[in-house]
Amino acid sequence: MFLSSSLWSAEQPDNVFLMIGQSNMAGRAKMQEEDKKPFDGVQLLNADAKWEAAVNPLNRFSALRKDISMQRIGPSAGFGPAVQAHFKEKSVGLIVNARGGSSVKQWQPGMPLMVTSLQRWKEAGSPKLSAVIWHQGESDAEDPDYLKKLAVVVSELRAKTGQRDLLFIAGEVFGDRPVNEKIRSISEYIPNTAYVSAKGLTVFDGVHFDRKSILELGRRYAQKYIELTTKQ
Repeated sequence: MFLSSSLWSAEQPDNVFLMIGQSNMAGRAKMQEEDKKPFDGVQLLNADAKWEAAVNPLNRFSALRKDISMQRIGPSAGFGPAVQAHFKEKSVGLIVNARGGSSVKQWQPGMPLMVTSLQRWKEAGSPKLSAVIWHQGESDAEDPDYLKKLAVVVSELRAKTGQRDLLFIAGEVFGDRPVNEKIRSISEYIPNTAYVSAKGLTVFDGVHFDRKSILELGRRYAQKYIELTTKQ
């Protein structure tokens, strides 16, 4: 049984998250029949900048996504329900704007992916963001300057949203890739950031996490957010 419809049809969710990155954020894992049901207490910003009950695929309203047939299960499907379950009576809103194959260079200030992500946030009424959830790095796996470029991304998001301490959580990519070392040290390089591990997760094609793992990755993002925001 779902919670009261007011939790997923409110004008503005209680906790709003910007979910951005490349294909693993968009989601490439195949859906099962159970994945086609609305998420309890979780809302998704649609193409008309309205909040609606969140249903997979959650990246379908991304402004610059690839073909709709490629949009499947992403970490948002594990993240949203886990956050909502923790906060109980508070609704969760997801602004998902990922683009498969995108490099961190394509997320720099003034670039279409950054511009459209901020535009979707503005169209939603410029709500205070609880955090930015970032999963990207496969396209920049060997880049020694990855953190330097990512720092610019974080700075731009904080500047344009007016939240100078906006929490930013990044996730490791699959395998022993050089970029993971960068991601693991993000908090040493960029204030008020954190990372989640991809340890033990599996892929179905060498790059993209399978359904079980992508949902677990989303739950890891949720747990990290909860840990960071409920410290005594």
